[in-house]
Amino acid sequence: MKVLMINGSPRGNGNSYIALHEMEKIFAQAGVETKIVHVGNKAIRGCIACGSCAKNGRCVFDDLVNETAPMFEACDGLVVASPVYYASANATLVAFLDRLFYSTQFDKTMKVGASVVAARRGGLSATFDELNKYFTITGMPVASSQYWNSIHGRAAGEAEQDGEGLQTMRTLARNMTFLMKSIALGKEQYGLPEKEERIATHFIR
Repeated sequence: MKVLMINGSPRGNGNSYIALHEMEKIFAQAGVETKIVHVGNKAIRGCIACGSCAKNGRCVFDDLVNETAPMFEACDGLVVASPVYYASANATLVAFLDRLFYSTQFDKTMKVGASVVAARRGGLSATFDELNKYFTITGMPVASSQYWNSIHGRAAGEAEQDGEGLQTMRTLARNMTFLMKSIALGKEQYGLPEKEERIATHFIR
C-alpha cells in the first residue's frame, strides 16, 4: 500500500505537517509506504484551460504537477493537507490540485482520498469541504475519522497541543488503511464498478 501526502502549507514543518506526520506514524505501523510532497512553498501557476493535457497526457506547465503525477497514479490513497486562509485552502495548493487532477488521464476510481485542515480558529469545515470535492468528482472514496479532519494551532508547532486533533489524525490514518486494504481485496474478487459512457450536458443543449 502507498499513500501520497500533499502538504499545502508554505511552512514545511508547520501545523499542517504535524497533522500529516501524526498520520504517517500510523501508516508506518501498518506497513503503508508514505511520501510527502511539499507544495505550499513552490511557485505553482493556475490552470489556463488550454486543453494541451488532453492531447499530450501532461500539463503544459512542466513543474511539480508533472513530477507528482506518476506518484499519484501509483498510490492507493491521497492525503491533502492545507492551512486555512480566509476560510479556504492555500491558493497555491488549489492551483496545484486543479492542474494535477485535470491533467492526469488515468482512472482514479477507488483510490482513497482524505483532506486535512489546520487553522487558528475558524474556516476549517469550509476548507475541508473545498478539498473533498477533488475526490468526489473523480470516483475516489473519502476517508473519515471520529470528527472533521481538522487540527488547531496558530504559531508553528502549536498543533502538538491539540490532543483531540492529533487523535483525529491517528483515527483517520487507521480508517484510511482499512479502506485501502478492503478495496484492494474487493478489486481482486469483484473488480472495479461498471462504468457507463460519460454523459456531459450543459444548460443550452
